[in-house]
Amino acid sequence: MSSSPIRGGAVLSLGRVYCDMVFRGLDAMPQLGREMFAQEFTLTPGGGALITAAHMSALGRPAALVARFGTDDLSRSLQHAIDDLGIDLRFLDRHETAGPQLTVVMVHEDDRAFLSRRAGHARPETFERALAWSEAAHLHIAEYATLHEMDDAVAAAKRQGLTVSLDPSWDDALIRDPDFFRRSAGVDIFLPNREEAEALTGSSHPGAALEQLARHFPVVALKLGSDGAMLAADGKTLHLPSAPVDVVDTTGAGDAFNAGFLHAWLDGAPAERCLAAGVRAGTLSVQASGGTGSIGNAEGGGAGASEGRLPA
Repeated sequence: MSSSPIRGGAVLSLGRVYCDMVFRGLDAMPQLGREMFAQEFTLTPGGGALITAAHMSALGRPAALVARFGTDDLSRSLQHAIDDLGIDLRFLDRHETAGPQLTVVMVHEDDRAFLSRRAGHARPETFERALAWSEAAHLHIAEYATLHEMDDAVAAAKRQGLTVSLDPSWDDALIRDPDFFRRSAGVDIFLPNREEAEALTGSSHPGAALEQLARHFPVVALKLGSDGAMLAADGKTLHLPSAPVDVVDTTGAGDAFNAGFLHAWLDGAPAERCLAAGVRAGTLSVQASGGTGSIGNAEGGGAGASEGRLPA
């Protein structure tokens, strides 16, 4: 595919660290003025940067988390779980007021809703040092909100010879930013889901949305939930359908898809294998609770993995 990747090499995963409070087993989504009870609850570290890095590490790809992180009681309570994920934490920038960013995740059937509060600014003091790391080959920006604050991130990575990917990660305040494509200029791989692609292009047809996005990015991998995934690269498009699985929780599954896709792409795999690897990683993720709950089952999810159900 285009934007020739550096084979091998480590991934820098940039974004905020979250504390995900995941409520599962809801009869319906909550309504104002009414109390509901969930059958299950999980407290877990999250955020696209952390989840993608964790799945990268599980696939055998060195991955460093580039983020701010707190020293408060909540942050310390998550530290052991973060340590167990195998992520390289040398560029974690620790500050007393840096978070984590608290998110309530409500899971109903195969969909979910989020309620979050931002935790300070996104830029870690370690960012430039991370880009200069001799093992780094690629920068993954896990949310457009981070790029919106750090609009020099793509250019800085390019100066160091790194390829760059971006997951827009839905943000009501920013997904229709008129400067979205200007700020994203230079991104090699764009990784939206269907809802994000529709908001960015105004098209409700995935093929049309993909065609429009391909005018801005050399590689676009579009996540389509139960309809699989589509890819646009080198002037060609590819659709990979997905087989159904028992969905437990879709939280973070799009970030798992990103890890599978990028891991294969960085190894120079052909388009079909990259897309299949992303689907495989997303499929494993939706069968466990939380964004990193499937990590123990991720072995064998590399570039040659078969397809399955994708998160939206």
